Amino acid sequence: PGNCWAFKGHQGQVVIKLPARVHLTAITVQHISKDASPSGTIISAPKDIAVFVSLLGTSGGVDADREEETLLGVFTYNVEKNPTQTFPLKNMLLPRAFSHVKLLVKSNWGNPWYTCIYRVKVHGK
Repeated sequence: PGNCWAFKGHQGQVVIKLPARVHLTAITVQHISKDASPSGTIISAPKDIAVFVSLLGTSGGVDADREEETLLGVFTYNVEKNPTQTFPLKNMLLPRAFSHVKLLVKSNWGNPWYTCIYRVKVHGK
């Protein structure tokens, strides 16, 4: 407990550069369980999350830094379920692989000071 990626407030984002371009199929988000929490609560867990992809900077042109993002899914991390939750992504409309994944946390479960994420896994081919 406490050994997490924490950010101030209830909203935040992270862009993960993948080691290669990937056809994404799912994303896994992990937090600790209530039993593992010293306070007995997990209000710092993320709640509403959106996942985006882009080819950020790979076009090589003048507009390389303005690559458009594509939304692959919006989901809710449920603190009443398993601490490790996998969410399928809507990638059937995207026949290409991507090099960057953005995890946008829109809210948490009530902590006004910070939000914690313990692990993010990206699944794909």
